[in-house]
Amino acid sequence: MQHPDFELYDNVGRDAEQIVAAQYGIATRDDLLRWAKRDAEPFLTEHPLPDEPLPSPDLAPYLDVLAAAQSPAEVSAVTQHLLDTAEPVLRAVSDYLVAAARWGDRHRFAEQGSPPKLLMEAAGRSLSVLAIADEADLAVLRAEYDPAPAPPKTPASGRPRAPSGLPPNPPPAPRTGPASGR
Repeated sequence: MQHPDFELYDNVGRDAEQIVAAQYGIATRDDLLRWAKRDAEPFLTEHPLPDEPLPSPDLAPYLDVLAAAQSPAEVSAVTQHLLDTAEPVLRAVSDYLVAAARWGDRHRFAEQGSPPKLLMEAAGRSLSVLAIADEADLAVLRAEYDPAPAPPKTPASGRPRAPSGLPPNPPPAPRTGPASGR
């Protein structure tokens, strides 16, 4: 199959993806998107979508407040506020990706790695950004407010001592059974 946009062996003006695609007789990502856009023109004329990108959040106030933060608690307050503010947008994107995966019932009995499964995975990952950021924030707070206790120091006797206020560790159990021979 000859690539519809290039003559055979004409690599002038091609990028690496186009050259490899021509060798294997497959379309590039840009080719697929361009052809789909061409074929969807009548549909999009009937069902117009906004031309502007979704509004980008203004992070300047968050970055300014973050720069003024002096403690992990203050950084956490800014981080949690940002996560709460971003959650509706990420949830909306996730909901759309789920709807796209379910379009035409393609998701039913779909194989792992198929487009519907990949869309469902992308939907989950778009929300996991929030969970991972929250987990990191809580780890910082735990280190600040609830650090893990230091392991008990082992005395010269080799037996670890019990922490103060607790009964001492029991002595090691005596060996039972026949004594080991040499």
